[in-house]
Amino acid sequence: MLRDSDAVLRIYEGLGWPWRVAALARLVPRPLRDPVYRLVARNRYRLFGRRETCWLPSAEEADRIL
Repeated sequence: MLRDSDAVLRIYEGLGWPWRVAALARLVPRPLRDPVYRLVARNRYRLFGRRETCWLPSAEEADRIL
């Protein structure tokens, strides 16, 4: 089972180019990556904002969503 930064990096690998480049972060040791992951996770609403409703893709975007 993947956790923390390993899980996110695996998701990025599956998205293909250009997200696959993020997999290079695996070169950074996990004890350094995971605290950064947790810091971002704790502050995600402050960093990225919060929505009142879930985003739904338009008909044109629906085929691009996993």
